[in-house]
Amino acid sequence: MSSTVQPRGTTKIALTAHSWLVYLFFFAPIFVLIVFSFSDDRNVGRWGGFTLEWYQDFVEHSQLQNAVWVSIRVALLSTVISVVLGTLGALALERFKFKGRKVFDALLYLPIIIPDVTMAVMMLLFFAEFFEILDSVFGWDVQKGLGSITISHIAFNISFVSVVVRARLAGMSEVLEEAALDLYATRWKTFRYVTFPQIVPGVAGGALLALTLSLDDVVITQFAAGPGATTLPVFVFGLIRRGVTPLINATSVLMLAASVILVALSLAFQQFSGRGGRPSLRAAREAVSAPSTTNTQLKEGITQ
Repeated sequence: MSSTVQPRGTTKIALTAHSWLVYLFFFAPIFVLIVFSFSDDRNVGRWGGFTLEWYQDFVEHSQLQNAVWVSIRVALLSTVISVVLGTLGALALERFKFKGRKVFDALLYLPIIIPDVTMAVMMLLFFAEFFEILDSVFGWDVQKGLGSITISHIAFNISFVSVVVRARLAGMSEVLEEAALDLYATRWKTFRYVTFPQIVPGVAGGALLALTLSLDDVVITQFAAGPGATTLPVFVFGLIRRGVTPLINATSVLMLAASVILVALSLAFQQFSGRGGRPSLRAAREAVSAPSTTNTQLKEGITQ
């Protein structure tokens, strides 16, 4: 018998009203932003009829387009490197025991815990010292730019990728990997044919999450950016300082749409990762549980 008490009468009405007020508080500004991005009036707080002029201005704005391409390049490069390093870190923590494992685990979670401003100041000091060393030792006059932004994004994206992939690894049985090794498969073949196919949804989910975080970041990017390297969020933030315009509304709506799509895809991949691997892997699990067919079926899957 369930011990949960269901609210009734006035309490139920009050809780329902409170929930709707909370949703209204969070989503009303987004709704207003979307509506007024189509307004023909240059006054952002007044409706002047439907128009797509501001979205056309976004496409034709050369500085905005340059910021978009900078954001895409930084996001793609930082995501690829973060996925590789984050996945390797997750595998190391979940599948191996070594000295300093707890310290490495704590350091990997550090970018998630510390505030963005603290992370930004840390990266700023790092680049200042590192570039000074390069200048004094090698005579290289290195300035902040795309490289420094990309490194900063990698620094915080690795942690998020590692968390997602590690969650997938934690829910996996090691029986298949042990069976593959018992059948004389190398560790590389075991990873390629057994482990990796099962963690692909987690890796993809982590990649999409990293891509979203990179495209949306403002604080850390501002500290790491240099002349000629301005991402879209930083550029929009600079425009807002001079006043909110319908162009900013349209740009914000497009950024919001991109973020929602990427987050939805990331959640979909992570949800899929919890349902088990591909059909061939489920068959392999059944093969492991049946002693008479274990060697034959697993050898076929591993030695292909």
